[in-house]
Amino acid sequence: MKFLDSARVFIRSGDGGAGCVSFRREKFIEFGGPDGGDGGRGGDVVVECAAGLNTLIDFRYQQHFKARTGMHGMGKNRAGGRGADAVLKVPVGTQVIDEESGAMLADLTAEGERVVVACGGNGGFGNSHFTTSTNRAPRRANPGQPGIERALLLRLKLIADAGLIGLPNAGKSTFLAAVSAAKPKIADYPFTTLHPGLGVVRIDDRDFVLADIPGLIEGAHEGHGLGDRFLGHVERCRALVHLVDATGDNAAAQYRTIRRELAAYGEGIEDKAEIVALSKVDAVGEETLKTQIERLKRAMRSYGPPVAEGGTRQKPLLLSSATHRGVTEVLRATIGAVQAQRAEDAAETGEKKPVSWAPPI
Repeated sequence: MKFLDSARVFIRSGDGGAGCVSFRREKFIEFGGPDGGDGGRGGDVVVECAAGLNTLIDFRYQQHFKARTGMHGMGKNRAGGRGADAVLKVPVGTQVIDEESGAMLADLTAEGERVVVACGGNGGFGNSHFTTSTNRAPRRANPGQPGIERALLLRLKLIADAGLIGLPNAGKSTFLAAVSAAKPKIADYPFTTLHPGLGVVRIDDRDFVLADIPGLIEGAHEGHGLGDRFLGHVERCRALVHLVDATGDNAAAQYRTIRRELAAYGEGIEDKAEIVALSKVDAVGEETLKTQIERLKRAMRSYGPPVAEGGTRQKPLLLSSATHRGVTEVLRATIGAVQAQRAEDAAETGEKKPVSWAPPI
């Protein structure tokens, strides 16, 4: 399945049904009177967070969604039925944005969440609604209100506890394959990973979701390489696992490049908890490894995320996904940072947000 994390769709809610002009006419009934029913309400356009989806690829083949019009009123005071809703199924982590105003209508982060993005028009009144003491036979009825038409932007930001970042070919996909059941494409050339991947990692009877995003290069925030468009998928992460290739020319330069791109992207990513690991340590000698560690330590002191008052900066961990050296230490450090952030988030929010919302009519 192809991965698509953004889509543009056009929606329209249903028009309200028209009211009916009708009079009761039956044999031996001298004064029948008006009996026109009201029109039905038009259908709404609803965006629903569904299980089993992880991409917006369905919206590449269908971009227009329209709810059904409400049924018109009928004689014998029969009101029209409500129009059927148009439901857009999206994966967890989808943001719904109004294209014209740029306002975010919803941020769907839990399964089953629903948001009404366009309300259907009200049905019109039938002529029986206008009966008064002086007008016993009204011959007017209201048409239904028109629906709402708008263009929406859908943006997917994957829900993961921790994100893997680093230069291309730093060993991110190899690490994900070693610690989870995910099967990313692995090769010895840069940009093997072209779209984000997710894996569930379990360590010490605890588990978390790990996201692997395509590698960044210098100037990614200006569109170089694959650009920084995939960094949106680690905005929701509670911690970052930064892999630095030990076989590269200079570990410090690699680290500085990624930190600069995070700062240029913004959105608070550069301040997230970071676990730094020197990967592929099995492929270098002891002297080279010692030099790379010292370089990386100096870069972390200058470019690393801020440290809490009284805290100490973490030292780089040594990692080899091929020989499983240091894998357990990296995972334990990651789950520790994730759980600490979970506790902090729970203390700040306190209350659960509502699972449904609709804009005012």
